[in-house]
Amino acid sequence: MFPVLETERLLLRKITKEDSVDIFACFSNNDVTRFYGQESFQSIEQAENLIELFSKNYNENKGIRWGIERKGTKGLIGTVGYNAWMPKHRRAEIGYEIHPEHWRRGYTSEAVNTVLSYGFDVMDLTRIGAVVFLENEASNNLLLKIGFQKEGVLRKYMYQNGMAHDTNVYSLLKNDL
Repeated sequence: MFPVLETERLLLRKITKEDSVDIFACFSNNDVTRFYGQESFQSIEQAENLIELFSKNYNENKGIRWGIERKGTKGLIGTVGYNAWMPKHRRAEIGYEIHPEHWRRGYTSEAVNTVLSYGFDVMDLTRIGAVVFLENEASNNLLLKIGFQKEGVLRKYMYQNGMAHDTNVYSLLKNDL
């Protein structure tokens, strides 16, 4: 059974095929994908494929991705969750995105903090990592504010639109809290 998480303002829930239009709205937006390591979506089928990948990763214990929905409002404003989940090694990488219409309202930090608690308390993670483009000031600042430690720079680690980019690598350990 997929876990549903709640915050003061948000519902974090399973992403279904019915969310394809909302997922497409996020991932087809160049402002969202410019630091994501993938090109913007061109078709709704790409959103459907991503939703299938989220489901497959969850079923295979490789990751978990929640849709972010504002309480009292139907429709997703973004996603948050873990990929590269290694239960044996008690680690995963966190990822998230929010549609630009909802930026700078604290939704991302609200969702991320809840997912961090779930990761440490329920998934029994010891380490949560994050990989962020150097140029992504908002995400870099968010992670530092939450308590992540910058471990270094991965040179030419991710490609975006045919260009290699350096990324910061961060971690938050359970005993850091």
